[in-house]
Amino acid sequence: MADVLIIDDDEDQRIISYKIIKNLQYSVTTVSGGNEAVKYLKNNTADLIVLDMIMPPGIGGLETYKQIKEINPEQKAIIVSGYAATKDVKEVQRLGAGKFIKKPYTIEGIGRAIFEELQ
Repeated sequence: MADVLIIDDDEDQRIISYKIIKNLQYSVTTVSGGNEAVKYLKNNTADLIVLDMIMPPGIGGLETYKQIKEINPEQKAIIVSGYAATKDVKEVQRLGAGKFIKKPYTIEGIGRAIFEELQ
Protein backbone atom coordinates (compact mmCIF):
# COMPACT_ATOMS: atom_id res chain seq x y z
CA MET A 1 0.00 0.00 0.00
CA ALA A 2 1.48 3.33 -1.06
CA ASP A 3 1.88 6.15 1.45
CA VAL A 4 0.36 9.48 0.38
CA LEU A 5 1.01 12.78 2.17
CA ILE A 6 -1.61 15.48 1.67
CA ILE A 7 -0.30 19.04 2.13
CA ASP A 8 -3.15 21.56 2.33
CA ASP A 9 -3.81 24.56 4.55
CA ASP A 10 -7.60 24.19 4.32
CA GLU A 11 -8.90 21.75 6.95
CA ASP A 12 -12.04 20.88 4.97
CA GLN A 13 -9.95 20.10 1.89
CA ARG A 14 -7.63 17.91 3.98
CA ILE A 15 -10.59 15.96 5.36
CA ILE A 16 -12.20 15.49 1.93
CA SER A 17 -8.88 14.53 0.33
CA TYR A 18 -8.09 12.13 3.16
CA LYS A 19 -11.43 10.35 2.78
CA ILE A 20 -11.20 10.13 -1.01
CA ILE A 21 -7.62 8.88 -1.11
CA LYS A 22 -8.10 6.50 1.84
CA ASN A 23 -11.14 5.07 0.04
CA LEU A 24 -8.84 4.39 -2.94
CA GLN A 25 -6.87 2.06 -0.64
CA TYR A 26 -3.82 4.24 0.02
CA SER A 27 -2.25 4.93 3.39
CA VAL A 28 -2.81 8.66 4.03
CA THR A 29 -1.24 11.30 6.27
CA THR A 30 -2.22 14.97 6.24
CA VAL A 31 -0.35 18.12 7.21
CA SER A 32 -1.58 21.71 7.29
CA GLY A 33 1.20 23.47 5.39
CA GLY A 34 4.59 23.49 3.80
CA ASN A 35 6.67 23.92 6.95
CA GLU A 36 4.86 21.00 8.60
CA ALA A 37 5.36 18.88 5.47
CA VAL A 38 9.10 19.54 5.36
CA LYS A 39 9.40 18.71 9.06
CA TYR A 40 7.36 15.51 8.59
CA LEU A 41 9.45 14.35 5.62
CA LYS A 42 12.72 14.83 7.48
CA ASN A 43 11.72 11.85 9.66
CA ASN A 44 9.22 9.98 7.47
CA THR A 45 8.70 9.03 3.86
CA ALA A 46 5.82 9.32 1.44
CA ASP A 47 5.53 7.54 -1.89
CA LEU A 48 3.61 10.55 -3.19
CA ILE A 49 2.67 14.00 -2.00
CA VAL A 50 -0.54 15.79 -2.92
CA LEU A 51 0.61 19.40 -2.89
CA ASP A 52 -1.62 22.45 -2.58
CA MET A 53 -0.03 25.53 -4.13
CA ILE A 54 -1.41 28.43 -2.12
CA MET A 55 -1.07 27.99 1.65
CA PRO A 56 -0.99 31.28 3.55
CA PRO A 57 0.50 32.33 5.88
CA GLY A 58 3.36 29.81 5.52
CA ILE A 59 5.44 28.80 2.55
CA GLY A 60 3.61 28.04 -0.69
CA GLY A 61 3.70 24.96 -2.85
CA LEU A 62 6.75 25.93 -4.90
CA GLU A 63 8.99 26.61 -1.92
CA THR A 64 7.61 23.54 -0.12
CA TYR A 65 8.48 21.31 -3.06
CA LYS A 66 11.96 22.82 -3.39
CA GLN A 67 12.67 22.07 0.28
CA ILE A 68 11.21 18.56 0.01
CA LYS A 69 13.39 17.85 -3.04
CA GLU A 70 16.44 18.75 -0.93
CA ILE A 71 15.40 15.99 1.50
CA ASN A 72 14.40 13.49 -1.22
CA PRO A 73 15.42 14.41 -4.79
CA GLU A 74 13.18 11.62 -6.14
CA GLN A 75 10.00 12.73 -4.33
CA LYS A 76 6.91 12.17 -6.47
CA ALA A 77 4.09 14.69 -6.32
CA ILE A 78 0.86 15.81 -7.89
CA ILE A 79 -0.30 19.40 -7.61
CA VAL A 80 -3.78 20.52 -6.55
CA SER A 81 -5.20 24.02 -6.45
CA GLY A 82 -8.47 25.84 -6.56
CA TYR A 83 -6.88 28.28 -8.98
CA ALA A 84 -5.73 27.93 -12.57
CA ALA A 85 -2.26 26.63 -13.35
CA THR A 86 0.27 29.39 -12.67
CA LYS A 87 3.96 29.88 -13.38
CA ASP A 88 4.61 28.36 -9.93
CA VAL A 89 2.69 25.22 -10.95
CA LYS A 90 4.76 24.97 -14.12
CA GLU A 91 7.96 25.44 -12.10
CA VAL A 92 6.98 22.68 -9.65
CA GLN A 93 6.32 20.43 -12.63
CA ARG A 94 9.69 21.37 -14.12
CA LEU A 95 11.23 20.30 -10.80
CA GLY A 96 9.64 16.87 -11.14
CA ALA A 97 6.02 16.96 -10.00
CA GLY A 98 3.37 15.26 -12.09
CA LYS A 99 -0.12 16.32 -12.99
CA PHE A 100 -1.96 19.45 -11.97
CA ILE A 101 -5.49 18.76 -10.70
CA LYS A 102 -7.92 21.65 -10.25
CA LYS A 103 -10.07 21.63 -7.10
CA PRO A 104 -12.66 20.46 -6.55
CA TYR A 105 -11.40 17.23 -8.04
CA THR A 106 -13.29 14.05 -8.70
CA ILE A 107 -12.54 10.65 -7.20
CA GLU A 108 -11.74 9.41 -10.69
CA GLY A 109 -9.49 12.37 -11.51
CA ILE A 110 -7.40 12.25 -8.34
CA GLY A 111 -7.33 8.45 -8.39
CA ARG A 112 -6.02 8.35 -11.95
CA ALA A 113 -3.40 11.03 -11.23
CA ILE A 114 -2.13 9.18 -8.14
CA PHE A 115 -2.05 5.84 -9.93
CA GLU A 116 -0.17 7.25 -12.93
CA GLU A 117 2.37 9.10 -10.82
CA LEU A 118 3.13 6.01 -8.72
CA GLN A 119 3.81 3.88 -11.83
